[in-house]
Amino acid sequence: MAKGSVWEIGVEDVVAAGLKADEAVAFHEGLRRLVGEEPWEGVEAEVWRVVAESGLLRPAHPHPLHQLVYYSVYATWDRSARGPAPYWFPSPINSKHTNLWQLMERHGPKLLGSSYHDPLMSFSLFQKFSAHHPEIYWSAVIKELSVVFHEAPKSVLDTSEKSKNGGAWFPGAVLNIAECCLLPMESQKRTDESVAILWKMEGSDDSPINYLSLKELRNQVMLVASAIDKIFTKGDAIAIDMPMTCTAVIIYLAIILAGCVVVSIADSFAANEIAKRMEVAKAKGIFTQDFVLRGDNKIPLYSRVIKGTSCVVIVVPAHGNDVGVQLRSHDLSWKDFLYSDGSLLSRSNYPPVYQSADSVTNILFSSGTTGEPKAIPWTHVSPIRCAADSWAHIDIQAGDICCWPTNLGWVMGPIILYSCFLNGATLALYHGSPLGRGFGKFVQDASVTMLGTVPSLVKYWKSSKCMEGLDWTKIRTFGSTGEASDIDDDLWLSSRASYRPIIECCGGTELASSYIQGSLLQPQAFAAFSTPSMSTGFVIFNEQGIPYPDDQPCVGEVGLFPIYMGSTDRLLNADHKKVYFDGMPTYKGMNLRRHGDIIQRTVGNYYIVHGRADDTMNLGGIKTSSVEIERVCNSADENVLETAAVTITSRTRGPEQLVVLVVPKNRSAKCDPEFLRTKFQKAIHNYLNPLFKVSFVKVVPEFPRTASNKLLRRVLRDQLKQEYLTYSRV
Repeated sequence: MAKGSVWEIGVEDVVAAGLKADEAVAFHEGLRRLVGEEPWEGVEAEVWRVVAESGLLRPAHPHPLHQLVYYSVYATWDRSARGPAPYWFPSPINSKHTNLWQLMERHGPKLLGSSYHDPLMSFSLFQKFSAHHPEIYWSAVIKELSVVFHEAPKSVLDTSEKSKNGGAWFPGAVLNIAECCLLPMESQKRTDESVAILWKMEGSDDSPINYLSLKELRNQVMLVASAIDKIFTKGDAIAIDMPMTCTAVIIYLAIILAGCVVVSIADSFAANEIAKRMEVAKAKGIFTQDFVLRGDNKIPLYSRVIKGTSCVVIVVPAHGNDVGVQLRSHDLSWKDFLYSDGSLLSRSNYPPVYQSADSVTNILFSSGTTGEPKAIPWTHVSPIRCAADSWAHIDIQAGDICCWPTNLGWVMGPIILYSCFLNGATLALYHGSPLGRGFGKFVQDASVTMLGTVPSLVKYWKSSKCMEGLDWTKIRTFGSTGEASDIDDDLWLSSRASYRPIIECCGGTELASSYIQGSLLQPQAFAAFSTPSMSTGFVIFNEQGIPYPDDQPCVGEVGLFPIYMGSTDRLLNADHKKVYFDGMPTYKGMNLRRHGDIIQRTVGNYYIVHGRADDTMNLGGIKTSSVEIERVCNSADENVLETAAVTITSRTRGPEQLVVLVVPKNRSAKCDPEFLRTKFQKAIHNYLNPLFKVSFVKVVPEFPRTASNKLLRRVLRDQLKQEYLTYSRV
């Protein structure tokens, strides 16, 4: 796949990589013109920059050709001594159009004084300033977003209340964040006629794209909010369990506009998981669909929801105007919900319910290590954080068309919703599975400019070759989150859009944001992060709780500075202080906030996430716990004594693979790992989440434990990694 250097690539190598002979000759001549005849020593990054920016490597070229050139350029790159190899480089010309460049040019000279040079040279200094003076940063950034206060805040940050470790943000402010999403904004050139949402149904590849203007969106949200008022009371928690369709987005905004609280539930959950979340949130009702449509398949959803709740269920038809199931007597079809006394409710202006900035608007869930999902409340402030991070790091701007296949039951659903509407961008939704070519054609036809992904999805696109021949060159940035990325998968993805940057994001539901990301003002490396997010400070500490010096290459647990705009200050079903602060080290007088990631700071100041300090795992972008998996697997077969669920990754990192280790009851009996894998997979599908896939099962005589009998999953994980790496080299 790779030569000893780019200068060793011959015409025959280019042919072997997939080009015809005449094309290979022309390509090879072009490559030699770019890199010259004589090797450049120690300047691999500059060689790659010249090649990537020249356009010689085109999206239509076969992936083996991209691999040949990229890996040959970096064949002698010593990652341990020089850090991850960069593939994308900011230029002063293009960077001047980014949001953060313009903000830094306005405020940098005053805030940084003589230390300020320009946004490229001074980015890291500005980021550190924002972490130590977050109130100054946020006073500037809030003006860039579509945030309108009904009553202005008394200040940006109040740290006088010691019970709030993260401070009180925008104290005294009164607003409705859903209303902010629906208003025209002159500074963003957003009018009532601007396209707010565009979407297409799976299976209608050749049909026109559907559009919804800002005015039409506002009218429909007000219509649904009026209907909510007829059934529910202000402050009620109302769940959404359905795909992230245009209708789901309207419902989400309407619940908040009406002064109620959204309860986010992913449409993949089993009935008992739905029941848990409805009970914890004390939900009074739930919006769902009759079915989930995936290609030719109709997957029942309403029938699963009613097994999990006796609350009123409002059922949206997956297709057409009428629901395709028999409803319980107290449930409502979408059509009946929207009608009152036989006539459609008035579309007249619905008055938003204004609330204090710290009022709860959304309850999301994130798994901990106890098996009980943590109920995480978002306030009116949380959306400001996630929209501002997208503004600063992914560079979402007015006029962008943003597509990120996700669900309102996962944190990325609300994040991409607010990132679009508070930045004046268009939200692009595909009503169907993102796995097929139909999704890719939608990205092409909709002229998507920002495409968000999950690494597992990218891996599937690459291996299936389903996106070949599509034009994704309108994309100017990618986003990636949910799990660890793979270098070669990222190479494939970036090459589809002529080597546009992939902004890696790693954070948490409780942060309403990412604590480490990429930046368009810094060189980017595949499967790596280049900076703490704006206004975020953290340290990496060792097993004794001692922080490593700033900028020193190291591996350890991350501890976040407690003053973190947008982060939670409460949990609905757990002790917030115990979960996030107790037992954490102090740093310069600050009690650090727990996040739980083990991260590496490399040479060159990139960051790589190595997994969790606890036993939380990440499967296909969904966080769950070992305990949840083990609880289901322990009951799957009568000969199972106990199980241990861990995840491993390959040498090139990438998505985590679930491995279940088994101690059998009858150790003399032969256990078939594949038989157990099938049983475990079925049990997980039925009782936990069908999206979780068991990669393989290993039968062992016993598990390693501590003196107090605690299971040492980390030891098992390390043993499996060693076995996997040894096997993968064979």
